[in-house]
Amino acid sequence: MSHTIREKQKLLNRVRRIKGQVEAIERALEEERGCMDVLQLITSSRGAMNGLLAVVLEDHIRTHLVDVESEDDHGSGKEQLIEVVHSYFK
Repeated sequence: MSHTIREKQKLLNRVRRIKGQVEAIERALEEERGCMDVLQLITSSRGAMNGLLAVVLEDHIRTHLVDVESEDDHGSGKEQLIEVVHSYFK
């Protein structure tokens, strides 16, 4: 079973929150709100989208990628990749 199916409800809840954030951006533009308000809404939705991407990508790595046989001082290849992905989204 795919990790996206196992975590379906959790992922859908995240997507629905993102949808609400994007709709808030649309409303702010329609209401001609200030650019600082719009920028704040955009950065919030971007952060939420990055969070969703990080969760799906991490689950994909854990579920579908195989560890390198030998581990070095930094751990398995899979764990190193996850660490890099986490640092990218900070």
